[in-house]
Amino acid sequence: MEYRIHPRTGDPISIIGIGTGPVGDSPEKEAIDALRFAAENGINYVDFATAGAKTFRYAGSAFADVRRQMLYQLHFGANYESGAYGWTTDLDTVKRQVDWALSELKTDYIDFGFIHCLDEISDWESYQKGGVFDYLLQMKEKGVVRHIGLSSHTPQTAQTILDTGVVEQLMFSINPGYDYCHGEFAIGSSCERMALYRRCEAEKIGISVMKPYSGGQLLSDAASPFGKALSAAQCIRYALDKPGVLTVLPGVRNRTDVADALAYLTASEQQRDYSSLSSYTPKDMTGVCVYCNHCAPCPAGLNIGLINKYYDLAKIGDEMARDHYEKLEHTAADCVSCGHCDRRCPFQVAQSARMREIAAYFWK
Repeated sequence: MEYRIHPRTGDPISIIGIGTGPVGDSPEKEAIDALRFAAENGINYVDFATAGAKTFRYAGSAFADVRRQMLYQLHFGANYESGAYGWTTDLDTVKRQVDWALSELKTDYIDFGFIHCLDEISDWESYQKGGVFDYLLQMKEKGVVRHIGLSSHTPQTAQTILDTGVVEQLMFSINPGYDYCHGEFAIGSSCERMALYRRCEAEKIGISVMKPYSGGQLLSDAASPFGKALSAAQCIRYALDKPGVLTVLPGVRNRTDVADALAYLTASEQQRDYSSLSSYTPKDMTGVCVYCNHCAPCPAGLNIGLINKYYDLAKIGDEMARDHYEKLEHTAADCVSCGHCDRRCPFQVAQSARMREIAAYFWK
């Protein structure tokens, strides 16, 4: 397993996590086996925005002896009183649900307590007015919640809530379909979505990725908005390449689904390569570096993806970006303008010219 260190909390987070959405519908033995298999293979990050109440009992059994090694996302606003998922901003219901979830999970603390699934500004207003936000903050003060998170599908709403300064982890839907304006949760333009990812990177807010396969659509030739299926490895790599992303949370039903996600770790670079998406890229993303490093290897030894990322972050005010850039073994100033990257870039970025632009920027 590979781990990324959360820039604020210091937690090592497995790049492959678990989305528990469908696992509660599996037979108990099969579900517990899948969750244990995940932990045995180094997965330590689990989201509990699940489809059914049974998931919590399954996870409580599966992770009982490794709880201290696991990191849980628990959502303040998810309601399972009916046995199935529901959404609420009623304070008393939220309190009952948090107590119930802690009991079912056999734990007395929550690693990331989430402001749950706010897609409209009116949702955020209700969340505050009803007292749920204050309750979440109180639970953090008591030490029951270690860190505050936010789940949303809407860049504008997420940006507004991030302005509070309390959010340390964002759960957001990232996949090529949504980023390229295809699908139910393809909210916001490609540039608005990328701006959100960059802000998270700059402000050291970790991102956990939900819906990396777009509900399975991207894995099917018939269902994919691009007319051709991507592999799980391509979808996972696509999400991991985005600024701020720490972990990708594919939904699992059984051991096979977990194994399919874990296969990313042994996949070749060719199997992970998603550059075929370039022919489907919307106009507002053409000519924009997405840090995929498909242009590598650079004859002069430049890490072109990282150089672009630090430049983009520096421009939006990330104070550490310049320091990271200057510590690179080779910077944009070392570019020899051979044109190798220009010819290889699947997103039509004029990288040679951009290296000159970046070198001039950091020379200031």
